[in-house]
Amino acid sequence: MGEQSSLRRRHPLLSGCLILLVVGLLFWAGVSFLLGSLLRSDSSELFGSGTRKEGVGVIEVRGVISSADQIVAQLTEFRNQERIKAIVLRIDSPGGAVGASQELYSEVQRTNAIKPVVASMGSVAASGGLYAALGAEKIVANPGTLTGSIGVIIKFVNLEELLEKIGYRTETIKSGALKDIGAPDRTMSPEERAMLQEMISGVHDQFVAAVAASRNLPEETVREFADGRIFSGTKAREMELIDELGNLNDAALLAAELAGLDPEVVPHLIYPPRRDFSLLALLLGSKAETRLTSPLNITPVLAYEWTISP
Repeated sequence: MGEQSSLRRRHPLLSGCLILLVVGLLFWAGVSFLLGSLLRSDSSELFGSGTRKEGVGVIEVRGVISSADQIVAQLTEFRNQERIKAIVLRIDSPGGAVGASQELYSEVQRTNAIKPVVASMGSVAASGGLYAALGAEKIVANPGTLTGSIGVIIKFVNLEELLEKIGYRTETIKSGALKDIGAPDRTMSPEERAMLQEMISGVHDQFVAAVAASRNLPEETVREFADGRIFSGTKAREMELIDELGNLNDAALLAAELAGLDPEVVPHLIYPPRRDFSLLALLLGSKAETRLTSPLNITPVLAYEWTISP
């Protein structure tokens, strides 16, 4: 004890900083726990009479679609909740991985067969974002929403010139000519490019078929504009890619109408509980940069994505 007292007298500033650090960490942990508990709970249970109102569920698809797991789980949960009569899928995304986008599309379709789903497009709902919306009963967008970008893309990093300058070389032993396709230390061969183009065309056909089936359009008509171009919400409405122009509230009212709720009453909106909340996520962002958006992405990803990044 005498040594500790002596240390505090000799280094009062250091001791004060340590105390402030401990208090700050305890405060951080307490606030994180409190806010996490609030966000995990239904606001009607916390601040209301304890009754769980029926209404329209809202599930958000934001940012690059790299995984469908969380959204699929939310759709499944809302599908099984009796008090949720319809669902609005709020999309603000430039698209993302082909597999994840197709998973969302299939799960939205499955959910829509049980209770109405309305897709609401925010600022951007392009490529894979549009693909996910195709599974809904109706699609609503703002006049200035950017959508479309019907197409497929895959990118490879070519570091050949850089590696030559620094004297880096690789020795590759492979079982077939195409096993190391897209290797970053060399130029792609014509055979490799042809194989990838064939694959891209096949996956693009899947996108075109989904648009045609969902929007009840001839495939020939869809192919005329399925070249990666983007549209405003107004233009998309003219092309019958969406059903109505409107915002999130308009989409919620439409979903409520499809579910047979009172059209004169603004529906109660129900959001999924937040299970990943922390102050660190609040300060730094809840998602790190994905491998789809990283400029140093070495493993290529087949994507339904509107992107202009290098």
